[in-house]
Amino acid sequence: MNRFAFIIHPISAEDIKKSLKPLSILPVPLLEAITKHLPPFKVSTIRGVRSLTGAETEGWFIGIPLTPRQFLSYPLDFVYKRLIQAGKLAEKLGAKIVGLGAFTSVVGDGGITLAKNINIGVTTGNSYTVVTAVEGAIEAAKLVGINPKEAVAAVVGAGGSIGFTSARLLAREVPKMNIIGRSVEKLEKVKETIEAETNCKVEIKRDVSEGLREADIVLTVTSAMEEIIFPEDLKRGAVVCDVARPRDVSKRVEEERRDVLVIEGGVVEVPGDVDFGFDFGFPPKTAYACMAETMILALEGYEGSFTLGKEVTLEQADTIARLAKKHGFRLAGFRSFEKPVLPERIEEVRRLAGR
Repeated sequence: MNRFAFIIHPISAEDIKKSLKPLSILPVPLLEAITKHLPPFKVSTIRGVRSLTGAETEGWFIGIPLTPRQFLSYPLDFVYKRLIQAGKLAEKLGAKIVGLGAFTSVVGDGGITLAKNINIGVTTGNSYTVVTAVEGAIEAAKLVGINPKEAVAAVVGAGGSIGFTSARLLAREVPKMNIIGRSVEKLEKVKETIEAETNCKVEIKRDVSEGLREADIVLTVTSAMEEIIFPEDLKRGAVVCDVARPRDVSKRVEEERRDVLVIEGGVVEVPGDVDFGFDFGFPPKTAYACMAETMILALEGYEGSFTLGKEVTLEQADTIARLAKKHGFRLAGFRSFEKPVLPERIEEVRRLAGR
């Protein structure tokens, strides 16, 4: 059996207070000053992952007690030190591959330094994240009454490597796409590639608002450090899949535009009778796509690293999509601003969009 590990961290200081009750009375600056000095630790054992092929795997959640703000503000050398400590713990536990969750894959070089300092494989999980983001956007669009074959799509951040691959996958599903980014030269390459591969007509847009004005399906994957998509930018009845961390979509969209559905990519159903030993806020037997990628690679017996750095190739995306299907992983719902998207919310968007 090939085993895996997955590195996680608290999303906020409040998460730390919930987990470490004795520290809950402390102000956030003092709390972060304390957790800064805590080493990575085993959070739980993950059991019961069983492929359609009959292969099985198990693994561990490894926690680094740093918030997103700490990951982004502390020196890279410090962050790398914590990641390497977590990676070595994964190796000691018996994992053959370790996945990077949330901001552990955002900061620095996307696992490259970590991979050089440990003797097991590393993956950011971004390949399956991209695959499920596109699958999720298309599925959510259908649920709110949008026909992808007649829809206009938009990809914000299409000039980046992840955006490029996301746009190429999405272009297989829609007839028209606006690609949005800062570098016209990079966007020209994206346009040329997509129009050579598909029948999708592509237009280049430099301005986010202009690019989103007519878009029914939006995928946003920038590396911006602040919100760039606001309520006034979006078309009535649109579906927006925000894969970026930090988020590209303002929380105001959820509050002010009830006729728009924002999702964070797909929730993935894990095959078998999986027990994570830890509640990270998902329904039973489901996980983030980045977690699922790590499990898929372990089940496949994949040796070495898979998705490293800030790049996801089309070949990687197609490979992990094929392996996910082989082993029985599939979409099982959506998340929006850290909460599940309920059927009532889907119906609300349909009604307000007049569908």
